[in-house]
Amino acid sequence: YPQLFAAGMLSGVFTTVIMAPGERIKCLLQIQAATGETKYSGSLDCAKQLYREAGIRGVYKGTVLTLMRDVPASGMYFMTYEWLKNVLTPEGRSVSDLSVPRILFAGGLAGIFNWAVAIPPDVLKSRFQTAPAGKYPNGFRDVLRELIKEEGIASLYKGFTAVMIRAFPANAACFLGFEVAMKFLNWIAPGL
Repeated sequence: YPQLFAAGMLSGVFTTVIMAPGERIKCLLQIQAATGETKYSGSLDCAKQLYREAGIRGVYKGTVLTLMRDVPASGMYFMTYEWLKNVLTPEGRSVSDLSVPRILFAGGLAGIFNWAVAIPPDVLKSRFQTAPAGKYPNGFRDVLRELIKEEGIASLYKGFTAVMIRAFPANAACFLGFEVAMKFLNWIAPGL
C-alpha cells in the first residue's frame, strides 16, 4: 500500500498545478458573494484582475497550502480505496468482481478518509487565499497562529460535518463511475 499512497500523493501534485488558480478564484468569488461587495464580475474577470495586480504569483497564491491539502489527501484517497476493495473482496474472488454496494462503500469511505486529512489545510488555504495582500507575511504559519489563537484548534475543522455528508455519496459515485468505465473499456478494447 505504500506504493499506492505515493502514487496518490503524486497525483495531488499534478492536480494542484491545475487546480490552485481555480481554488483561489473560487474562494474570492465566494467571499465576494457573502459580503455583497462586487469586485469581480466573474471567474475570468477575477483571474485578469489578480494577474494585473500581482502577476502569476497572485493567481497562484495559496499553492503551497493546496499542495499541503492535496498531496497527503490524494495519497490517503487512492490507498484507502484500493485497500478497502481488497478487504471487501470475498476469499477466492477477484477484486474486479466486487459488487456495486461494496464499490460504493469503498469509494465513500475513501472520500471520508481523504477529507479527514484535507480539511485542516483546506481551512488554512481558504483563509490565506482570501486575505488582503500582506496580511500573512509568513504564509500559512501566520494563518495557523491567528486561527488557533482566536478560534481554537477546532477551527481547523470548520465545515467538517457538511464536508463528510457530501464526501461519502460523492466519492462513492465517483469510484462506481470509474469501475463501470473500466469494465466498459476493457470490454470494448481489451488489452488497451
